[in-house]
Amino acid sequence: MKKLALTFPGGESINDPPSFAFASGNISNIINDLIPYIFALAGLALLLILIWAGFEMMTSAGDPKKMESAKGRLTGAVIGFVIIFVAYWLIQILEVIFGLKIF
Repeated sequence: MKKLALTFPGGESINDPPSFAFASGNISNIINDLIPYIFALAGLALLLILIWAGFEMMTSAGDPKKMESAKGRLTGAVIGFVIIFVAYWLIQILEVIFGLKIF
């Protein structure tokens, strides 16, 4: 019995098994492709932690223990932002110095 040969606009057959997007590269290409997603997730996590710390600070109702917890979380979020910011710009500087294309 003959199989039905349907193709997608890109030329891929419907009968071909799906492939993983990073399957054809080596580890450096995989990491290179993942870096923008890692920075995006880190930024999203930073935003959520800042919102959480602000909400905790607003709802502490003068409780010193809750206020200290919120301040600690806010301090950690700001330190995390600085680390993300420095990492991003360090990668940008290394691209220029070594003539690499990372993003």
